[in-house]
Amino acid sequence: MDFKLGGKRALVTGSTAGIGFSIAKLLAREGALVYINGRTEERVEKAVAEIGGKVEGVAADLTTEEGTEKLFARVEKLDILVNNLGIFEAKPFLEIKDEEWRRFFEVNVLSGVRMTRHYLPHMLERKWGRIIFVSSESGLQIPAEMVHYGMTKTAQLAVTRGIAESFPASGVTVNSVLPGPTESEGVSTFVEGLAKQQGKTKDDVERDFFEHARPSSLLKRFATTDEIAAMVVYLCSEAASATTGASVRVDGGVVRSIA
Repeated sequence: MDFKLGGKRALVTGSTAGIGFSIAKLLAREGALVYINGRTEERVEKAVAEIGGKVEGVAADLTTEEGTEKLFARVEKLDILVNNLGIFEAKPFLEIKDEEWRRFFEVNVLSGVRMTRHYLPHMLERKWGRIIFVSSESGLQIPAEMVHYGMTKTAQLAVTRGIAESFPASGVTVNSVLPGPTESEGVSTFVEGLAKQQGKTKDDVERDFFEHARPSSLLKRFATTDEIAAMVVYLCSEAASATTGASVRVDGGVVRSIA
């Protein structure tokens, strides 16, 4: 299928590794001009070199005003915006301080709000645009081990729907994607460390995870970042023009709901 992304300008925030990197790679393969974003020049340059093609890099910390303005100056207009930047951390609720709640909200929610507020007007003028918030199944099933993370993922769903409701019949679609447990860089490092700590293999830890922590999973394995990227890129395409205001799950069946 031709997704008709040739010549489209796309920005993927937090895209030097993991899900963001896979999204950027697939968008580039579909013919889009892709802007890679990360905090350091080294990581950005490495990602750009690995993807090749029509890819440019912008090293900027989007949790700061300075970094955000740097990116805006470098990338003036977009057709596609993928708000992928995010952080996660397992921590008991009673140990999460106020500053951590603020930090998670700032990074996971407000960074995408700022990006959207800046780039949406041009999309509206052109009567075409795609905005994606990379949320999580944790936004529907709040994990007890990281309530602050789950809170931000739920907030992203509300923001997505609210923006879509604000601009009906505009030619700009706004959707969120909800990955389930995914073998991203951070998760792989965590699983490998846990395996070493417990004296188990990585496969044993993964099996235990889906038996005890995510027993509702129908996939019974971590999704690959490429599997998540495939859904995101579809939603960025012309083929998905009738899908907007939606929360699209790529969760491996973890969420036990038919709606």
